[in-house]
Amino acid sequence: TYPPYVYMDNNGDITGLDVDIAEEAFRRMGYRAKFTTIDWEQKTKLVDNGEIDCIWDCFSMDGRENDYQWAGPYLVSRQVIAVSAQSSIERMSDLAGKTIAVQSTGKPEAIFLSGGENVPAFRNIISLADRGVQYAMLDCGYVDAVAAHEMAILQYMKDNDVEFRILEEPLLVTGLGIAFAKNDTRGLDSQLTDTLAQMRADGTLERIVGRYLENA
Repeated sequence: TYPPYVYMDNNGDITGLDVDIAEEAFRRMGYRAKFTTIDWEQKTKLVDNGEIDCIWDCFSMDGRENDYQWAGPYLVSRQVIAVSAQSSIERMSDLAGKTIAVQSTGKPEAIFLSGGENVPAFRNIISLADRGVQYAMLDCGYVDAVAAHEMAILQYMKDNDVEFRILEEPLLVTGLGIAFAKNDTRGLDSQLTDTLAQMRADGTLERIVGRYLENA
């Protein structure tokens, strides 16, 4: 689960911002959207072998453009660094010698492990399969920082009444998209891209996003 994008409601049903957008988009295309949870680390294998039709869950396109056929981008997201409210960390360079929690196979993990010249000399990266655990680890002081989508961090703070501080400098600003297998010949990626453009033009996307985010 990754609120506000995708999560379980009190009835155990899958809901969220991405779910609402998917339901409306596929309805316009003549389909009924069906949602299933997956092992996120197996996402490429699952879409390639046809066990799922597409990957749709706050999925960053940056650096993955050639890995899939994409619909979108339909939203823009900031990948950011969050620290405790009392932390002395003010900027990215202050992460030198620190421990950072990230989601396994996510963009922050790839960025920190790339060893690029703008990557601080962190002490340790903890990669977690469960995205929600990283926030709890920061809240408990087990790590110095987390790197994740800004809206997901804000949602966790709201839901759990905790206060983190988000660094001003983003780790990455990226478009979110829907990924289909490279060998998918149905043309759903282009159909969905056109449908999302229509939803943006007629105000539907803004109304849906406004249910979850203050600044749609």
